[in-house]
Amino acid sequence: MELLAKIEQRTAGVAVIGLGYVGLPLSVEFARAGYTVYGIDSDAHKIAMLKKGNSYILDTDSSSIGELTAGGALQPSMDYDALEQADIAVLCVPTPLDHERNPDISFIEAAISRLIPRLKRGSLVILESTTYPGTTRELIAGRIEAERGWRAGRDFFACFSPERVDPGNRRFSIRSMPKIIGGRTPSCLEAGQSFYGTVFDRVVPVSSNETAEFAKLLENTFRNVNIALVNELAPVCEAMGVSIWEVVEAAATKPFGYMPFYPGPGIGGHCIPVDPLYLAWKSGQLGMPLKLIGQADEINRGMPAYVVQHIKALLEREGKTIRGAAIILSGLAYKRDTDDLRESPALEILGLLRRLGAHTAYHDPHIPACRIEGEQYVSQAAAPSLWAESDLTVITADHAAVDYQQIADHAPLVFDTRHATKGCKGGRIILLGSHSRTGREQENAQ
Repeated sequence: MELLAKIEQRTAGVAVIGLGYVGLPLSVEFARAGYTVYGIDSDAHKIAMLKKGNSYILDTDSSSIGELTAGGALQPSMDYDALEQADIAVLCVPTPLDHERNPDISFIEAAISRLIPRLKRGSLVILESTTYPGTTRELIAGRIEAERGWRAGRDFFACFSPERVDPGNRRFSIRSMPKIIGGRTPSCLEAGQSFYGTVFDRVVPVSSNETAEFAKLLENTFRNVNIALVNELAPVCEAMGVSIWEVVEAAATKPFGYMPFYPGPGIGGHCIPVDPLYLAWKSGQLGMPLKLIGQADEINRGMPAYVVQHIKALLEREGKTIRGAAIILSGLAYKRDTDDLRESPALEILGLLRRLGAHTAYHDPHIPACRIEGEQYVSQAAAPSLWAESDLTVITADHAAVDYQQIADHAPLVFDTRHATKGCKGGRIILLGSHSRTGREQENAQ
């Protein structure tokens, strides 16, 4: 197979379509492995930044971008004609939900439409975008076969390899994360496994595209359902006068048969809120509805509203109303130590508070500015006066760079949805999923 020889010699050109949280880090790793990488994205601002040697993703440093672009190993462009230089094309485009919360595969369809006329015989096409089982067979291999008259495994090769990028994770790099891959045919799998074997420390082959697609959905459905479980239990713990956080930590001492999950203000990111619904949609097409996924989605999507109701009750207990209250959100990203705003529950919480008449602001060391519901917001500098002049500070992301003791010392009242204040001394801190007052506040009251 000519492609295998090109992979071994690193002479295969690699095109990455979509330079977001998945595509850009992958492009960097491919270039570091010795390939010439043609990075393609429709966002002119992103391409301009990359050509100047600047990164727009927190986990990908600008020095690597600058070095790779200057040497020609990474060539960012908006021109899809660059695909003609590639022997391998990796699709990393968004797969969101539509307005009816069904899979939106329009980005995959657009990418493959642009790829097919430029595809060389003998090329390898890998889909990394999370999607429902059958997508690679139907929308990638099926369309190439229908429109070019080629046969998968003979004239071209098609694989699915689910992305496992975890923004903010310092323990696992892209290279060290085990890489699942499935092929349309055995020879497709051989080509994909050979290519990824030159980039990743461990490649995990599976028997089909559908198996690889399903595995990714299972990973995130598992997390979604278990997060929903503790989110549902959090108000029960409050009513019973115990802390869900202490309950989870106590249960986690069992060395087998249990894995801890924690409550929060909702779920965010591209994967956990979205992927289970791709699986539920596909199973529904087969006449086999997945009731548990629907219930978990309902619980998790309801958490921002639950948090706002909690805020309303806390303020009323202080003799204040939510209308006109000064409320600071500490953390806007959907998870710790990242600048990722995708599906962040903090955005919904802030929007709900605004609509109820609260005066809202935020502090997030990783997000200097953003637009929320048409209004421009700028991150406020962390200072004792910021917290002291608020009626309530709500911790919605537990960034390591934030001084939570400072918040505890100066904020009149703190509502902690992430257990970020664990270990803080003093302060009036209310913890999500705990009876009215935390142990710290009880100690202060005695």
